[in-house]
Amino acid sequence: MGFHDECGVVGIYGAENAASLSYFALVALQHRGQESAGIAVSDGNQIKLHKDMGLVGDIFNQDHFQDLQGSISVAHVRYATAGGRTIENAQPFLNTFKLGGIALAHNGQLVNYEPLREMLEDSGSTFLSSSDTEVILKLIARNYKKGMETALVNTIQLIKGSYALCIITEDTLIGVRDPNGIRPLCMGKVGDGYILASESCAIDAVNGEYIRDIQPGEIVIINKDGIKSINLDDKTSKQTCIFEYVYFARPDSVIDGISVQAARYEMGKALAKESAVDADVVVGVPDSGIGAAMGYAKESGIPYVTGIIKNKYIGRTFIAPTQAERENMVFVKLNAISSDLNGKRVVVIDDSIVRGTTSRRLVQILRRAGAKEVHFRVSSPPVKFPCYLGIDTPSKNELISSTHELEEIRKEIGADSLAFISLEGMIGALNSQIGSSSMNGFCKGCFCGEYPVAGR
Repeated sequence: MGFHDECGVVGIYGAENAASLSYFALVALQHRGQESAGIAVSDGNQIKLHKDMGLVGDIFNQDHFQDLQGSISVAHVRYATAGGRTIENAQPFLNTFKLGGIALAHNGQLVNYEPLREMLEDSGSTFLSSSDTEVILKLIARNYKKGMETALVNTIQLIKGSYALCIITEDTLIGVRDPNGIRPLCMGKVGDGYILASESCAIDAVNGEYIRDIQPGEIVIINKDGIKSINLDDKTSKQTCIFEYVYFARPDSVIDGISVQAARYEMGKALAKESAVDADVVVGVPDSGIGAAMGYAKESGIPYVTGIIKNKYIGRTFIAPTQAERENMVFVKLNAISSDLNGKRVVVIDDSIVRGTTSRRLVQILRRAGAKEVHFRVSSPPVKFPCYLGIDTPSKNELISSTHELEEIRKEIGADSLAFISLEGMIGALNSQIGSSSMNGFCKGCFCGEYPVAGR
C-alpha cells in the first residue's frame, strides 16, 4: 500500500551453529522483506545454500539445518526492488569456480546496475537473475584471482548507489557499507564468533552483544586472523536513510547511535509542538506510528489510548488482485476499539502518507468506531519523490503529496484536520538523540528530491 523496505542481511563467523543462528537473526529481520529468504553456510571446504520464496519460518526445517553445517554463514530476507519476484532473484547468491566459492547478500540498490551488467555481458558473463546483486558478485569473481581484498576494493570503486553487503568465502566473513552509509549495517559478538546484521535487533535475537555500526565506506574482513577494517574513502559523509527511523526499522533497534523508538517518540513530541489540536485521545497506527503517538501524547498532555488493533496473522498469503480489494485489506489488517474512541475527538498518528488510500480507510475505521472528530497527524514530512536507492516506492504521480496540496489531501482522506511534521522538526528530533544540530547525516531524497547519490 505504501513504502516497503527492501532487504535484511546477516553474516556470522566462528559460531558452531551458524545456520540456526542465521535463522533466528532472519526471523528478527522478517519485517524488512517477506518475498524470499536464504542461508548459505561454509564448513571450511565448501559453501552450501538453501533459499526459497516465502517467510523464513516456512522455508527452513530441521532437515535443512542438518545439511547446512558450518561455522560461517550469510543470510538474507528480501523484498523485491531491482529485479522481479522470482526464485532466481532470491538471495544469497552463490558463485562457485575453480578458486573457491563466494556467497553474497545485498541490501540496497545500485544506480549504475545496467551499464555494469552490459559491460560484464560484453566480456562473456552470463546471468541467471535480473538482480543487481548478481552484478556485484560477478564483479568480485572477475577479479578474485588477485585476492579477495583487491577484488572487493576494485568492485566497490565501480558500483554506485546504496548497499550493505555480507559476503562469505570458505573461510572468511566480509561486511561492506556504501560510502554514504545509506543502508544500515552493524557488528556484534556472538559466543566466540561475530555477527553482522542490518539491525541491532537481530544481534539481540541470537543473544549476542552489539559492538558498533559499520562505518560508511568501510570494509570489515573477519577470519582466523581476527578483524581487519579497510576505509576506502576519508571524505564520506553519513547519509543514513531517514525512513529507517520513521518506518522500516524495528523500534528495539539502534541505528548509527540513534534508538529507533526514542527517535519516533521525539518526532511525536515535535509534531505536537508544531500542530497542536484540541482533542480527547491520541492513538498510533500500529506498528510504526505508536512511538510517535506516545511522544505526541506526552508533549500535548492528551491521553494516549490503544484505539487501533493490528491483525498479526494477515501474512502475505492473499495478494489482492485489484486496487479496490487492496484498499479493503486495510479493514482486515486494522480495526478500531470503540470503547477507546466512541464520542471522542481523536488525534491519529501515522508514520507517513504515500498514496493516501490507507489513510482514507483508517479515517473510515475510526469514524465507524464512533470517533466524533479525526485529526490526522503524520510523523514524517510529505513524501513527494520516489526512491531509487533500494526502497519500493510508487512513481511520482502516484505519491499524493506530489500531486495534491495539504487541504486537498485532507479532503481526500476525510479527516477533520491534517498536519505533517516539518523536515526541520524531524531532523531536530533525530539529532536530539546524538547531540548534533546539523541538517546533514540523513538521506532525505523522498522529501526534498536531493539524494546523496546522483540518479541513473
